Amino acid sequence: MDDGGFQLAIIGGGNMGAALLGGLIDSGAFVSSALAVVEVDDARRDTLSSLFPTVAVEATMPSCTGAVLAVKPDGVPAAASTAAAAGASRLLSIAAGVRLATIETAAGPGVAVVRAMPNTPALVRLGACAIAAGTAADVEDVAWARSILEAVGTVDEVDETALDAFTGVAGSGPAYVFLLAESLVDAAVQEGLDRAMAERVVRQLLLGSATLLDREGDATRLREMVTSPNGTTAAGLAALEEHDLRGAVAAAVRAATHRSLELG
Repeated sequence: MDDGGFQLAIIGGGNMGAALLGGLIDSGAFVSSALAVVEVDDARRDTLSSLFPTVAVEATMPSCTGAVLAVKPDGVPAAASTAAAAGASRLLSIAAGVRLATIETAAGPGVAVVRAMPNTPALVRLGACAIAAGTAADVEDVAWARSILEAVGTVDEVDETALDAFTGVAGSGPAYVFLLAESLVDAAVQEGLDRAMAERVVRQLLLGSATLLDREGDATRLREMVTSPNGTTAAGLAALEEHDLRGAVAAAVRAATHRSLELG
């Protein structure tokens, strides 16, 4: 820490805050001695101290020049106000549904605010995140926010109006994938496979398919490549279409998007 305080304080040491902290250290984006994490829970502070022995783990807000708001949505205004009072001139919020205007009002004038929507694969450095800049945030402030979030995945910059739809797809999307995994395992067991083997096969199925999609980039072409006329895959896809899988997915994304709008 220099005379101006820590370069970055992460307010909230939960799963996402810890994931960001680990990514920042491993990527070299920040020197660990310039980082602090603020956590009110005593037991969690002990855990964080063990995980990150070179990082300052604080019970109260230290002096800092920038802060990540990694608290629950209802705690964001108070965290923004506290961070600004501690000297932070840049804030990055990763709380779902809390609007830029709300954060800017809490932080006060002269504080650049960037709002982000990360997702849980950030825990394994494979996150997909979108960011939106507030009224006082310039190109350098956005680059600062991007440098933090790119330590745990990809980052796209969007208008704030697009963050709710991004939440509906990428923010909530991991749960849709996990539900698909559960369903595939259960179906495999119903058809006679051992559950342990079914779980192993489904994990490999999703990992391999996601890797292939990442490399090839065209889901439609890959689906067509797997589907032989009148074959087993065609029969399975026909059953999914009969049960309106596309409609169900669209409804899930729509519901999550609308709920994100309501939270704001």
